[in-house]
Amino acid sequence: MKTDTQLQTEVIAELAWEPSVHAAQIGVEVKDGVVTLAGHVGSFVEKWNAQRAALRVYGVKALAVEMDVKLSQLGMRTDADIAESAMNVLSWVACLPADAVQLTVEGGWLTLSGAVDWQYQKQAAADAVSSLVGVVGVSDQIALKPAVTSDAVKADIEAALQRRAKKDGNAISVDVRGADVTLSGTVHSWGERDLATQAAWGAPGVMRVVDKMTVGY
Repeated sequence: MKTDTQLQTEVIAELAWEPSVHAAQIGVEVKDGVVTLAGHVGSFVEKWNAQRAALRVYGVKALAVEMDVKLSQLGMRTDADIAESAMNVLSWVACLPADAVQLTVEGGWLTLSGAVDWQYQKQAAADAVSSLVGVVGVSDQIALKPAVTSDAVKADIEAALQRRAKKDGNAISVDVRGADVTLSGTVHSWGERDLATQAAWGAPGVMRVVDKMTVGY
């Protein structure tokens, strides 16, 4: 088990290693395995990349984000400009049906709404607009359309977990209630936890994934 001091050192090193992050502007504190990131970053995508970098470090139990996005003068744009750019970008995302996603912008904060068939389409829309200049935050409120959910969904997810888990996929319990999937049990890393949730979202008909898994080191 790593000490808080070890975790702090390794998270700082991981942030410094991540080329898209200005690590010198981000403070790192650790208490009982919970990492807190604080400071100012120049864009929303830098904030997101800093979070992902911290979670890559083995031993991190949880992450608290107290960073804010502070745009430079070059990064300042009107909400109208951001909205126009976002609409153009979304129109170029091949997996999105035309006019499936709507958006609003207020104070640089971009909110996505509408409905799509699959989780990967929802993620693609959020990814497409996150790196736009002037965006300080993204709220993904895109809904997933209901689809037929069969008894095979649970078996499909469990099979996917078996294929993807680095250790014993049976350690993860899958409960399917209608279009909702609940995952519980113990995984061995944040990466394995992400793989499990991705496997659940990849099953047809799933509209909500409840993550009750814990990371055991």
